[in-house]
Amino acid sequence: MNNKEQHMMSDKDSVAAISVIIPVYNDARNLDRCLNHLFLSAFDDFECIVIDDGSTDDSAAVARCHDVKLIQISNSGPAAARNHGVRKAGGRILFFIDADVLCHQDTLEKVYQAFQRDNVDAVFGSYDDEPAHNGMVSQFKNLYHHFTHQTAREEAHTFWAGCGAVRREVFLNMDGFNTKYRKPMIEDIELGYRLTKAGYSIRLVKALQVKHLKKWTLIQLIKTDVFQRGIPWTVLMLQNRRFQNDLNVSKGQRLCVSLVFSLVLLFFLPPLCGLFYAFFVILAVILFNLKLYRFFLNKRGMVFSIKALFLHLLYYLYSGISFLIGNVQYHILRRH
Repeated sequence: MNNKEQHMMSDKDSVAAISVIIPVYNDARNLDRCLNHLFLSAFDDFECIVIDDGSTDDSAAVARCHDVKLIQISNSGPAAARNHGVRKAGGRILFFIDADVLCHQDTLEKVYQAFQRDNVDAVFGSYDDEPAHNGMVSQFKNLYHHFTHQTAREEAHTFWAGCGAVRREVFLNMDGFNTKYRKPMIEDIELGYRLTKAGYSIRLVKALQVKHLKKWTLIQLIKTDVFQRGIPWTVLMLQNRRFQNDLNVSKGQRLCVSLVFSLVLLFFLPPLCGLFYAFFVILAVILFNLKLYRFFLNKRGMVFSIKALFLHLLYYLYSGISFLIGNVQYHILRRH
């Protein structure tokens, strides 16, 4: 049976083509905006399932104001919450989004068309290039994410649950997200690794974009990137012996991390030599990321681009620290 015939059968049996699954934890305001935008979609053959992961705010009440299936569970983390949502889902395509993103009117159509057009098992997209918050850190974080995904290879080996879809039967075959991740971490990346290892295909669809509502602070950014992304991702890569030359872990990005992390040598070099070495490292980072800085320049201007350079250097520095800690953690886990 081809995809068109399956779609016709789903219409006949009143089964939605897409199940949109949204975990939420204490994010009532963003959830309301998320659902409002979702139900403005041009594509209407979908159902929405909201999983309230033990919220103490009005998230459940907000969900009840919309035409959604609401599931309430004790606080278990987004991986377990999404798995709970899948159990109530009827769609052949499972589309995962976060409560702090806004779908565009054509987002669901692009999800559906990606599976109709291409013989793929999972797809994911990116944030768009107009982040909701105007703060420097929020703009940098979201624009950097957008650029990274827009310039990556379409044949992917990872997955992103902020805006990602999987065929239902494939997701069930993989037993869903790994619930050992009880916080928002790398549960989606880990699923992508398992999908690839099992021979399933994942496609990065660059036209598939959503708007991010989250407001980032510098401390929050560092904490998230180090403890919820960098360290566990390093452990995962070492466990799988897989360092893909793509996205944030491409060879060029790993080289930049090494260069910036080597700036610790400044403590042992004479002042003049240290100054020349720092200049060399910064110049090398700029040259390796010239397309990124041109993107920043075109989008936000020179002042923003200069500030973004220093945030980018900081990112490389704590990424190096994350990699070292992740290596130590990996070897401790191996030993025990």
